[in-house]
Order: sequence, then structure tokens, then C-alpha cells
Amino acid sequence: MSKQIIPIEAKLPFSRAFPLALQHVFAMFGATVLVPFLTGLSPAVALFTSGIGTLIFHFFTKGKVPAYLGSSFAFIAPLFLFVTEKHSLGQAMGGAMIAGIVYLIVYLLIKAFGTDFIHRIAPSVVVGPVVIIIGLALAQTAVGGMASTNWVVAIFTLAITVFYSILGRGMFEVIPILMGILSGYLFALVIQYGGFLPKLQELGLAGPDQLINVTPIIIADWFSNPTSAYAQDFAGQLFSFAGFHLPIPEFTAVAVLAIAPIAFVTIIEDLGHIFVIGNVTEKDLIKDPGFDRVLMGNGLATIVASIFGGPPSTTYGENIGVLAITKVYSSWVIRISAIIAISLSFVGKLAAALSTIPTSVMGGICILLFGMIAAAGIRTMIEAKTDLSSTRNLIIVAVILILGVGTGKVGYATLAGIFLNLVLPEKS
Repeated sequence: MSKQIIPIEAKLPFSRAFPLALQHVFAMFGATVLVPFLTGLSPAVALFTSGIGTLIFHFFTKGKVPAYLGSSFAFIAPLFLFVTEKHSLGQAMGGAMIAGIVYLIVYLLIKAFGTDFIHRIAPSVVVGPVVIIIGLALAQTAVGGMASTNWVVAIFTLAITVFYSILGRGMFEVIPILMGILSGYLFALVIQYGGFLPKLQELGLAGPDQLINVTPIIIADWFSNPTSAYAQDFAGQLFSFAGFHLPIPEFTAVAVLAIAPIAFVTIIEDLGHIFVIGNVTEKDLIKDPGFDRVLMGNGLATIVASIFGGPPSTTYGENIGVLAITKVYSSWVIRISAIIAISLSFVGKLAAALSTIPTSVMGGICILLFGMIAAAGIRTMIEAKTDLSSTRNLIIVAVILILGVGTGKVGYATLAGIFLNLVLPEKS
């Protein structure tokens, strides 16, 4: 018996909509909090801005696009550079704010000229390798900086995540990242309190500082301002408004050039997601409400996220998967999930628990996620039937890959790819 289709405009009773909304929260949760965890931002703020951004997105798309906006993986490398290594939240958020403005500029261009020019400046031969280097640029962080701190925990976490990704059923099929994190965390506790950690350290399979300190969870308040962590970590870089500790944006050339160009990659990602949602729901969303409104919603969501110190936003494939599985396309359900995410961001003990997740657990998750990002870039070129027998295309791919991996700056590689695509002639 086929599942009943719940259309986009349907407003289900809250008692029925709430558990359906929870599925979307589970689907987006792991990836949304993973980005800030890796980059030094606040997971609680990321939850808050994902919910706020989703509501903004639904307002500007007239509730006609049942999409959830979460933390974008494309921006991990530059955010890590400026937040963690340079310890400059202001520069990171300044660059992210300009990325949101790039969205708005493209919105105006699409409003005037349509969507064809996006494919002209960033076709698959540019987007594919850029997505590949987003994954490859993070490989050393996943392996050398994270998984190597405890290889046993990392491999166990990776194995559980793969298991749920392939063999999960029902709700577990859409939350493999969350199941991997929970399982890895529990396994790390067993190793620690079972007395196995010293032996792993002796064998060189675990680093010296792998103890999980649960004290922060115990002493944390149940109710907490999601930006409170910034008051401790980035003193002098903030200003207070309505009780929130907000970053003072810095618009430096190096930060803007490293972060803002990545918006072109996520714009293409959004376009792909909107096509998929349209196929799932059997609606022409490019026409109504229009891709220009999608970009306006996402751009404003990214700008608002940067104001609060959250990562740039993007439409989430995980939640599109929930739509396809459940056949519940109601935007009303998505908006309820956004409100749940905002509410969770104020739970202090949840934020504290996220801060105690072992680095090795996240390393196991990241081996899979970063590898899948790189693989998605290859898939982009395959599905678009990119002609790699063409010398022109090979040059574009080669320059993007080597420049991106060599410098670790995805934004520069993206600009180089766009430039080469525009100036190198096609053979007739």
C-alpha cells in the first residue's frame, strides 16, 4: 500500500505535525552541529541560526519550498582558518556576511536575466572539482587532527555510521550521523571507564588526552543563552544586544576572498536541491516561487546567521531525503522543526554535552563525510557528462584541484575555475 501524500500547502494538526517535524530535526541535527564543532563556532548558535534561517527562507519563498536550511559544509575550511587558527570570529563573520550578499547580488541578476548565466559561469567542469577540493582540503584535519587521537574509537564510529547509512531502516535511515556520534560517544565512555585507554595509548592507537569530562554537563544550566560561549572564547570581539553576545564583523580582503566566493558553489548546490525537491513534490519550484526567491531567502538567512556568529546556511539534502521517504511535503511541518531547533539552542546542558564529544568520534564521522563531499564532486561531473577528453576542460579541472589542495583556499580555486571557464575558448 503506497503512502499518503501530504502536499506542500497542508497544515496538519500539531499533534500529528510535531513527530513528523522531529524527524527533520533528527535528520539535520548531526550535520548542522558538526560544522560549528569542526570550525570553533558554537553548536548552540548554529542550531539557533538554522531555525531562524529556515523561517526566513520560508517567508521569502512564500512557504512553497519545503526545505530546511542548515550549516553549509562548503565553508568549513575557511571558517576553521579564521575562527580556530586565527582566532578572529569577526573576520569569519565578515566574510560570511559578504557571502550572503553574493546571494543577493545573484538574486538580482536572476531577477533580471534568468538562471542560464549561472550555468555559463559555473558549469559542472568548475563545480565538480571545486566540490572535490572542499572534501580533500579537509582530509588532513579528519585523519591527522581528529581520527588519530584514538583510532579504535574513530574506526568504530565510522563503521556504525556506514552501517546505518546502508542498512538503517525507518527513521534510522535518515539519521546515520547522529547514530554514529551517539554510538561512538558511548563506546569512548566504555573504553575510558573500562580501563582500556592506557593499553590503547601504549600501543600508539590513542593520544594522551582522551578523557571525557562530563563535569560541564553536570554544572551547566538547563536554560542558557546560545551565544554565552562566545562571551568566554572571543572576549573583546563582541558587542551585546538584547542579551545576545554578537560578533563585531571585520571586512578584511583576505577573509572576504577566502569565504565569499564559495557562495557560488552553494548557489549551484541550492539549484540542484530545488530541482530534486521539485521532482519529489512534482512541482516546478524554479518557476513558482522562483529560484530568485530561493536565493534571496538563503542569502538573508546567511547574513542573519553571520550577525549571530553562526555558519552560512544552505538547503539540506538530508531533509530532502525525509520528504522522499515519508511523502509528507508540508512546509508547515518544516517550520515546526525550525521552531524545535531554536528551542533546543537554549538548552544549556545540550550545548555542554556537544562540547564533550571526543575528537576521535568526530574524526570517524569526518572520514566519511569529507570523503563523500569529494565523491559528490566526481558524481557532479559524471552526471553532467563532462567531457574530460577535452584539453580545455582538463586544464580547468587541473588548475582548480592543484590550486585548491595546494593552498587549502577553496575560494581562490573557485575564482580561478570561473575565470578559466570564461576565457578559455571552446573548440568548434
